[in-house]
Amino acid sequence: KAMKAGTVDVVTHRFPWTFGRDVGQGLDFTRVMVFDGQGFMVRKSLGVTSGKQLDKATFCISAGATTEGNVTDYFAANGMTFKQVTFASMGESQKAYNAGRCDVFVSDKFGLGARRTALTNPSEHMILPETISNEPISPMVAHGDQVWRDIVVWTLNSLIAAEEHGITSKNVDKMRSSSKNPFVQRILGKTGNFGSKIGLGKDWAYNAIKAVGNYGEIWEKHLGKNGLGMPRGKNQLHTNGGLLISPPFR
Repeated sequence: KAMKAGTVDVVTHRFPWTFGRDVGQGLDFTRVMVFDGQGFMVRKSLGVTSGKQLDKATFCISAGATTEGNVTDYFAANGMTFKQVTFASMGESQKAYNAGRCDVFVSDKFGLGARRTALTNPSEHMILPETISNEPISPMVAHGDQVWRDIVVWTLNSLIAAEEHGITSKNVDKMRSSSKNPFVQRILGKTGNFGSKIGLGKDWAYNAIKAVGNYGEIWEKHLGKNGLGMPRGKNQLHTNGGLLISPPFR
């Protein structure tokens, strides 16, 4: 709503990329930032270690989300049933789970990791290993502003490419001044002028990396060992067996 009203320029979390959100809503997804998937969070005292042990469990579910359909499909495929308590928002669903009104809180796994930190006793809760759907998270921009979309896409590409080439917030100045790698020279604005094609200066990618770090640095700060403690999984670089790759800067 805020984006449609023009009060924000980009939304970077919360909403997985789906056909219904991408088409006819006045919004454009850009590129996948986090490969996420729906999962289950339970109290450790429930004594389960797998989603396949949740037969007849009670779920707190948000109305209107894709969550219900994914849970229904998973339980049907595994010959199980579940009970649900439906709430108007994810926040209300979280409060109900925290109060013990249901056995399971269900959402995207990285969302579960974040919401676990707000529970009364976070250490008493665990995220089960199953991932029951694909929920790619992508920055969203307003439909029709192609230049802004290009800036968002290629800034994210530059952060991914920087990690692959060993460029960090700490060494970016040294890399720009001394690297003989043609790619590093191009992305950091020492040669070429990619920024002019999207209305920015030649240092646009350098400035982004200098300010926030490469993709891996951002991950560790917010989602990894210094943040939510979540494993990277599919969000590793393609060189490490993951799905992250940047198109060439040429």
